[in-house]
Amino acid sequence: MTMTTGELSTFRRELGTWDCGHKGPVLCVLAGMHGNEPAGVLAVQRVLGRLQELELDIQGRVVAFGGNLQALAKGVRFLKRDLNRQWGQDNIGRLLLGNAADDSEEDREQRSLLALFERVIQAARGPVVFVDLHTSSADGPPFLCLADTSDNRRVALSTGIPLILGIEETIDGASLEWWSQRGIVNFAIEGGRHQHSDTVGNHEAVLWLLLESLGMLRSAQFDVAPFRAHIKKVTEGQPKVVEIVHRHAITAGDRFVMKPGFKNFDAVRKGDQLGTDVRGVVPAPYPGRVMLPLYQALGDDGFFLARDVRSFWMLVARGMRRFRLDAIVHWLPGIRRDPADVNTILVDRRVARWFVTEIFHLLGFRKERPRGNVLAFTRRESRPENRRLAR
Repeated sequence: MTMTTGELSTFRRELGTWDCGHKGPVLCVLAGMHGNEPAGVLAVQRVLGRLQELELDIQGRVVAFGGNLQALAKGVRFLKRDLNRQWGQDNIGRLLLGNAADDSEEDREQRSLLALFERVIQAARGPVVFVDLHTSSADGPPFLCLADTSDNRRVALSTGIPLILGIEETIDGASLEWWSQRGIVNFAIEGGRHQHSDTVGNHEAVLWLLLESLGMLRSAQFDVAPFRAHIKKVTEGQPKVVEIVHRHAITAGDRFVMKPGFKNFDAVRKGDQLGTDVRGVVPAPYPGRVMLPLYQALGDDGFFLARDVRSFWMLVARGMRRFRLDAIVHWLPGIRRDPADVNTILVDRRVARWFVTEIFHLLGFRKERPRGNVLAFTRRESRPENRRLAR
């Protein structure tokens, strides 16, 4: 067995590894991508410390990294730019082609993380699952954000935490995008408010439940029932799945101020006041649930609105994907494959007009960008070996 850990006070890049020499999944955990969110760092070190203390003989490997170390040391979200908005292909290409001597603070952090991520993938002797630990400036229960693939859904649902679908349509350049492009199961865990007494425990509980659901830890080795009970308690009364329908993007010039008191998953009606900016009152454009309301100085997302997804539609989506209806959708009028990308479907909005977005979401596609009269929907496929996870 091998084990290494870093100290929370120093925010080392390699927070720890637990490897008993057995083949199996690799659980890769990133904590502290935002420097004002250290709870994930402490949570993953608690899990690694417990694995070492009990000498638990797991299948596969757990490896954990610290994110924006310089921002963590100062307790701020970022120094020059948000590190969790820089993982798109264009920015990665710019970074790798650029001169390292010209790197900004976050550029240096990202170069280091990219090298470690590639190392994890190359060394894996089984399927890889990537988890990014975050916290929020608002109160509320923990929840998961994920790209909408069947494999991501299946693994995420095994934790018992509410799922947030569709956020990848509204946020560009999150770390999940890099892993999704490689067909690797991945999601972000929002553990709760930054300094709430439950937040570290929420992250810790989800990590233990993942170890069990991925088959890395047998129930006879370690009792995860207390962690499952904890998650059930802190998420009681919340919807199982919601889908983002609106992002209120902001800039510093907007001088946006969120109305005090909103928690994640709070229900609002159309027209309810959510905040103010230089133009006056900011109302809710739709009825729904408030997600990630901004109560901190830095950030370019004022709030999100989500709607509940009923279990019926989850079952419909599962059936449509199981029968691979996505493989024939291009036969419909006004719909064709993108000749440059087999996973992208192009929809002529002048021909296909009704429930287009809803149908493609059910099939596992997510809208990218309009191209004139055409909408491009892209499907993220997981690697074949990941489809064995959490069956």
